[in-house]
Amino acid sequence: MLTPLTALAATPWAYGPGPGPFFLLVPLFWLAVIVVLALLFRRGARRRWAEYGGPAAGPHRSPEATLSERFATGQIDEVEYRSRLEVLRANRPTKR
Repeated sequence: MLTPLTALAATPWAYGPGPGPFFLLVPLFWLAVIVVLALLFRRGARRRWAEYGGPAAGPHRSPEATLSERFATGQIDEVEYRSRLEVLRANRPTKR
């Protein structure tokens, strides 16, 4: 015997035909919000990285590039730059 309470319990959507295709909109909305925030965060992180010298300021920077930058900023004079550059080039490992 089907009473109104058991009829409501038997149907998954008691108050209508169900959500329809719109139940996908909420997860898609939040996915879009997360993607936009992640892209904005990456963009800001790249800008900050570029302000602090970027990958060139990391451990893979060549000694000649560091020496050239010090000469360009005026930390060392031309005589010291040339002598240090000569030492760097004389002690460069040979490629086989």
